[in-house]
Amino acid sequence: MFNQLSFIHPGAKIGANCTIEPFVYIDDNVVIGDNCHIMAHASVLSGTRMGNNNRVFHGAVVGGIPQDLKFVGEETTLEIGDNNTIRENVTLNRGTASKGKTVIGNNNLFMENSHIGHDCVIGSNCIIGNSSKIAGEVIIEDFAILSACVLVHQFSHLGGHIMVQGGSKITKDIPPYIVTGRDPLHYCGENIVGLRRRGFSNEAIRSIHDAYRLLYEGTVTAGIAKIKETMTMTPEIEKIIDFVENKSQRGIIGK
Repeated sequence: MFNQLSFIHPGAKIGANCTIEPFVYIDDNVVIGDNCHIMAHASVLSGTRMGNNNRVFHGAVVGGIPQDLKFVGEETTLEIGDNNTIRENVTLNRGTASKGKTVIGNNNLFMENSHIGHDCVIGSNCIIGNSSKIAGEVIIEDFAILSACVLVHQFSHLGGHIMVQGGSKITKDIPPYIVTGRDPLHYCGENIVGLRRRGFSNEAIRSIHDAYRLLYEGTVTAGIAKIKETMTMTPEIEKIIDFVENKSQRGIIGK
């Protein structure tokens, strides 16, 4: 259903069973999948590639040009998966020449007034809280939850299954499976509630707890060595080691 008071560029491709409310602006070079709902006063701009069953709420700007002075108009994209909810006044920027695209997975909730910067990679099943701001080239892995008003420094890497306290300032990388908060940001234990909700066994959660106890006893290097020497290499433990050794470029948050 397309409302006559909306503007849809002839070059845009709109899937089946979409609802486009009044005063929506859909630019050229846009692809929107099936069963999407674009609500009044939202804008979907050039370079956006959107999958199926997405909801874009009032005033959101999807696919805006990057807030990066190095951007000179190169053709880049914002790639959005399926079943995402993009609430009021959310801004999702497309990529720059650095990576060429911003990528967002499936089943995410971007709450009111949140921002995703250029060239970010957001996994699936994430929640980005009200007014949280994600700078450019940030990676957020699956099942991460950021509470309201979280600020994430550019190039940060946030592991999966984490929970971040509202109002936090993230300037280092956050390894997977943990709760983090305070100022400066610290490790506050494993994300027990989130892990149980997602089917992690008590044994797996205890193993994660033991790994982080070793990791934060002394230096990170010594902690990783102790984990390798003393612990069984379950998928969870391997993921922690891989994150610290290979994925983290800014160093992990403190204890």
